[in-house]
Parts: sequence; C-alpha cells; structure tokens
Amino acid sequence: MLSDSTILKHIARQSKREAGYKQLVRELGLHGAERRELNDHLHKLVRSGQLIPLDSDRYQLPQAAADKNLVAGRLSMHRDGFGFVIPDPKSLPSTLKSKLAGDIFIPPHQIGNAMHGDMVLVDIANIRDDGRAEGRIVRPINRAHPTVVGIFHYGSRRNYVVPIDTKITQEILIPEGQERPRGMGAPLRADVARSGDFPGQQDGPQKRSRKKSIDRVLGEEAARHDDWTNLEGVVVDVEITEWPSTTQSPRGKVIEILGREDDFGIDVEITIRKFHLPHHFPPATLEEAQQISATIPAHELDRRRDFRSLPIVTIDGETARDFDDAVLVRMLPNNNYELQVHIADVAQYVTPDSPLDQEARLRGTSVYFPDRAVPMLPLELSTDICSLRPHVDRLVQSCIMELDHRGEIVNYELCEGVIRSAERMTYTSVNAVLERDEAERKRYAPLVQNFELMRDLAQILNRKRERRGSIDFDLPEPVIEFDEFGLMKSIARSERNIAHRLIEEFMLAANETVAHHLESHRIASLYRIHEKPDAKRVYDFETIAATFGYSLGVGALPIHRVQMKADRRAAYGTGKRVRQIEVPQDVHITPRMYQKLTEKIAGKPEERILSYLMLRSLKQARYSEENLGHFALAAPTYTHFTSPIRRYPDLIVHRILKELLRIADTKATGDAPLLADFARSGNADSEFRKPEADIPSPWSKRRDQKSHREDHSPLSGPITLEELHEIAEESSQSERRADDAERELMEWKKSKFMQDRIGEDFDGLITSVTKFGFFVELTDLFVEGLVPLNTLIDDRYTYHENTREIIGQHSRKTYRIGDRLRVIVDRIDPVEKKINFAVMEEERPKPQKRRKKK
Repeated sequence: MLSDSTILKHIARQSKREAGYKQLVRELGLHGAERRELNDHLHKLVRSGQLIPLDSDRYQLPQAAADKNLVAGRLSMHRDGFGFVIPDPKSLPSTLKSKLAGDIFIPPHQIGNAMHGDMVLVDIANIRDDGRAEGRIVRPINRAHPTVVGIFHYGSRRNYVVPIDTKITQEILIPEGQERPRGMGAPLRADVARSGDFPGQQDGPQKRSRKKSIDRVLGEEAARHDDWTNLEGVVVDVEITEWPSTTQSPRGKVIEILGREDDFGIDVEITIRKFHLPHHFPPATLEEAQQISATIPAHELDRRRDFRSLPIVTIDGETARDFDDAVLVRMLPNNNYELQVHIADVAQYVTPDSPLDQEARLRGTSVYFPDRAVPMLPLELSTDICSLRPHVDRLVQSCIMELDHRGEIVNYELCEGVIRSAERMTYTSVNAVLERDEAERKRYAPLVQNFELMRDLAQILNRKRERRGSIDFDLPEPVIEFDEFGLMKSIARSERNIAHRLIEEFMLAANETVAHHLESHRIASLYRIHEKPDAKRVYDFETIAATFGYSLGVGALPIHRVQMKADRRAAYGTGKRVRQIEVPQDVHITPRMYQKLTEKIAGKPEERILSYLMLRSLKQARYSEENLGHFALAAPTYTHFTSPIRRYPDLIVHRILKELLRIADTKATGDAPLLADFARSGNADSEFRKPEADIPSPWSKRRDQKSHREDHSPLSGPITLEELHEIAEESSQSERRADDAERELMEWKKSKFMQDRIGEDFDGLITSVTKFGFFVELTDLFVEGLVPLNTLIDDRYTYHENTREIIGQHSRKTYRIGDRLRVIVDRIDPVEKKINFAVMEEERPKPQKRRKKK
C-alpha cells in the first residue's frame, strides 16, 4: 500500500533527493487509481512541508539543500510587520541542529510574498552565538490561507478588505466586479440555509420560520442577507486570486458576505472561516449518509450479542443530541462489579475511504461553540442512526469489564452488540437521584439502584486512580449563559457533579481496557499519549511555587550554567559580571509529585493559581501510533475509544477492533497468525491485573524502555503503522485547530460581555507577570485582561525577571503572581478583542497635622 513514508524514502535515495511525478509512477510501478493516490500524497506532503515543489512536476526534500542553510518551517507574523519561522525538525540539517535555538527571525523587508501561517523555505543568513538566527524567506512552500475573512472597505482608487486576523498584515485588494459573490440574490448553497435571521444589530433578534441547516448539530446561525447595496464595514470572506509580492498587495474576490461584525452569530461565522474549519458537507457525503437505512437487518442482529433486555442508559448534558455511550453496572454472584460500556458502532456505517470517511478524516473532530456545534459526521448519523437514542435498537461495540472491590479488572470482553437504551438521562437528573431528590427518585424508580451502584463503582475507580498517582485539577471552567433571544446574559462556573464523575471514570476504564488489549496482543493502533513535562517548564514552575512555600519535591534541579561569547566580549574590560544563562537538564518527574502537591494546596487561597500554573507546566496530549503512556492519568497505556461520533481517532480504534473481532470469529489462519490468535477477552493472569506498584510506568526509573519497546512493539494489524502515523498527526492538528477556535471565540464573547461593564470594578487574581504588565483574572467572571505597565502611574515600575515581579522603584510596591487586587475595566481593544484593566488606587490616609508644642 502506498504511503507517505514510502514516497519520502524513495526520493531520499535519489542523488539530488528530488524526483518527478512520472519518475515516481515508473519506479514505484503504479497503475490506475494508484497514480491518483500518488498525486494526493504528493500534495499532502507539500502542504505539510515535507516536500518542496520545484515546478509542476518535480519535488525535493528540504534537507537536499543543507549546504545553503535552507530550512522549512511555519511563518508566524507580528502585526508590526516582522515575523518568526518555527522550523520543522524534520527539515533541519544535522549541521544546524546543534547551532539553532528557537525560532528564526525574519525582518519586514525579507518577508517577500509570504503570509502569516504559510509553510515557507528560509535561507538562514546569520546564527548568533546564543543560537538565535535571522534569515530571509526564499519562497512559500504551502499557503495557509486560500481564503481570508475580513472587513470590506471602499477606497478612493480601489476597494480592499482588512483581515480580521491582525497577523495577516497585508490588505487584500478587490478588483472592480469582484465585490459580490456569483449568484448574489440567491442562497450561496442549498445546504447552507441559515437557521437564524437577525437583521440589524440594535433592535435585537427577531424569530422567523426558516429552513434548518444540515451542516450544524444545533444552534441558531447568523443572518444571510441578499440585498447588500452598501458593503462598507461588512464582514466578507475573500478568496486569494493573486498572492502578494514585494511591490504589490494580494488580490482577491469576495466569495461570501457574512454581515455586520456586531450582528447576532457573526462571531461564530468569522471564527469558522478564520480557522478554516470544514463546515459544508460535500454532496457525495450527504448522499451517502441519506442512503443509509435506519433499519438493522435481521442477519446483523443475529450475529451480535443482544443487550436489549438490560436497563442500559445514556447520561449526557441537557442540550446533547449525539449520544456516543451508554452504561450499566450490576453486581455479579461472586460479589464483583460488572461494568458495561456500550459505544455507538460508527464503523459499521462509515467504511474506509468512503465519502463519509474522507470528510470525517478531514474534519478530525466535532467543534463545539457556546451556542452551536460543527459536527464531524452529518446529522443523519450523528444525531440519528449512530446516536444511542432511547427505546430504539442501536448497534454498538461493547466493553464488558468485571472489577473487584479495589477497582482491579478481573476479566473483560470486547464484542459487537445491539442495545435498546432504557432512558435518556442527564447529569442533572442522575445527580438529583443520588442526592435523594424524592421527585426524581420516584420518576426513575426502576433505575435508582443501578445509579447507586454506578456511584459506588465510580468512587472505587477514582480511589484506584489516586493510588497510582493520577492528577485531578479541579479548575473551574467558564460557561456562557444565554437569554431566550440568544444573547449573552452571564458567564458562570460550570457545575461538575457526581454524575459527570461517574461517566468520566467509566469512559477512562473502557479506554484503558481497549488500549491494553490491543497493546498486549501487539496490534498496531492509535494511542492517546501525554508525555512528561519538559525540564524547563518544571524549573519555571518550581521557581514560582517556591515563593508560596511549595515544591513538587523533585529535589535539586540539575542546572547547566552557560555564558555567551557575545556577553563575555561586551563585559570585557568593564568590570561587569558576565550574565549567566541557566539551562535545566533532564529531571525525574512523576505524576504522583503533581498529585501530592494538589492535595497540599487543596482549600488554600493559593490553590487556584498554583493549579493553573501546574496545568501550564504540562505538555499537551496528542495522538500517536507509539504508546508512550499518559502522564496526567498515570496510565501506562491509554487510547480514545468512547466517542467515535465526534472524534476520528476513536473511529479508527473501532475499525481496528471490528476487523480483529471478525477475524477471531472466523478463526482465520494462514499468513497472519497473530490476527488469528487475537482474543476477545482477558483474565486475571494478564499483566493488566498486576498491582500498580508492580508495573513500572513509562516515566519510572525501574522501567527498561528498550526491552519494553521490544516486548510490546506491534507485529501486525489491519492498518499499517505508516498510515496510523499520518492519521495521528492529522488528528492532533485538527484537535489543536478546534481548541484554538473554541478558545478564541470564548475570548471574543467575553470581550463583548464586558463592553457594557467598562468603568465597573471587580476582584481579581494576578495569573501572569510580564515585562509589559500583568494579567488579571476576575474572580467571579473567569474573564482575563491585561494591566499594562504604563498604566501604573503612582510610581515608576520595572519588571524583575529573576523573581517575576513588577516593583515600584520608590514605594517598593510589588505585583506578583497570586496577588489579589481590585481592578477597573478600562478599555477593550476593538481590533484584537483584548480587555485592559486598571488597578484601583487605594485611598491614602490624609496626613495628620502636627500640633505645635507650647
């Protein structure tokens, strides 16, 4: 099977590390559909920066020009015109890896025709002794923004669009006749009918009868007008037709008119387009979804395990419509618990390389905004055929676990099944039942005992995780509340009750069981990994925590102190001390260290700020075909199995399990003995049931990493490691893109909410201190803003980097992380949507007049 690694290895063997399309077709022996597949792979490798297009037919590895100091990387622009290129480690020649430290600075005049976010080829002109480099952009490799969302303006000579993303510094010129999309006056697409129409930004939303969008899971969408006569100040989406050069701005044409920036719902539409979230399903995808029958064939029911007679329930939020999981807990005759986790069998309907599969892989994940969601799968699947709706038959992949009273898994079974959910429960209703609300207990009387068993087992599983060192940051999360017109009315703290926790524990148990099963049978799969934190981040946290009198307990951190040649030259003959740079070395850190500190600070005034800083010190979890463990969960092996409706990696894990179960059922033999020996279940003899202390974790000193890799490296599987690697990379990028979009929209909505509160004062907490000011989070509203250094006018303040404090030169007044203070909402940046605070000055006592001595 053709893969990215096969193509890259073949090109790397060429004398100049370059090859043409026809050459690859000939030398790889490709025919028919394989040629189209090669073309798709080449375009994807160019987009990721792993290949550089020399012309329309030839491609080159970035390492090929190592003698010219050429490096591929992602360009990040600053609004003042300069930029930095984040190097791609794969493209760094060995001669540069030891010299280069950090990003490559690009002066404004060396940007060329590149734009923010582009994958570019950089010629490094100078590398300083401290590893900082400067260069020029040779050419863009792959464009990040084929479309740009911005504000339309009429100009005296020509019309133009100012991008909303301030990092895209160039205005986009709109030639005459390109100001409106084609077919203006009719809907842009039949599948984009808006579910909300709110003309005008002052009169409030007006509800009308309207066609429901098939591209959204839920939520009112922005208005779509077709009578725009004046586009001044209107938000539009522009397709770039001519890229910028050193002498001219980019040109484009308007492909979509969104509305006024303050119109209801426009902020979501802008975010979707700014982050290039796929939000329209192609016709082929919709057609395939509509052709899937909701009726389950009799032969399919016959071959599956039947759970329909059991009181299985779903537990989700009040607004949820895509029900991935259903659960049941009951006691066994031997007094052990049986935990059943049933997950929607999406892989039954979404087959490899189908239009549905291709679109799901492109999206990677569903994206959830405060009042809307962009789904990974069409509504026919996500809210109907795959969703585990109550009182209807649904196909599932099931993980049945037997657990003892310490939470250890005694036996487990993985199988395909069919369920009929007995009830669609909500977190609120389950919590009410467990809090002994009489009305709710009467309403769900047949299920009350089951919910109590769920609570008991969840507490056992939670104690098991605590024993092994799992980290649980109980940080509050903001939830935006809307009124009946869809307008924001408040920002509140999200409530997390026992119902949330029991579902969380059950999903964690199922994910770990599936991951262990696949790894122990040495089947290539996807894992959810969370690597241990970098030594530098641990060092930074320890420095701040020490000011509060706390430590992770890592002991003396090994520090390597270095002096730069430039600093030594500058200090020569002056008598000044040469500045030393402290570089932390690798440090032994475990999840239990974090867990113990969270227990120490629980209930203390500094709990919130230290928990926040601990979270920031950790790495971001990601997907990988290699199991590296999950640091925060203290889990040696972990995957995502429980949400295939909204996450593509879960669908891949389902697909692998489904194929292996099919092979196990047919008892296949021959060329794949491992697959034939794949078991459905595990028992107490497996390593999975060893006490936590007996199994060295991935971050333990007792673990022999080399022998562990050899003993657990995958030998086979339905999907190759190369393809799994590609899926892991794509899914991790899609997840980060969705997180960034959700975070930015939340900040935008917060700034809108605070617009009417300018001049009001609030209690706050300093969360970060920088050389240009400090950030304050309002205690009750979870809104963060900056107090600029130049607004502190009662003294001359300077930033002290070694202590991370801002100190007044005369008064010695100090602002440090964790300080509580009262601030006024000063202003809101209309461009960046950032909030600025000002410190409320304390009333100084009036000096008393001295009495004259008689």
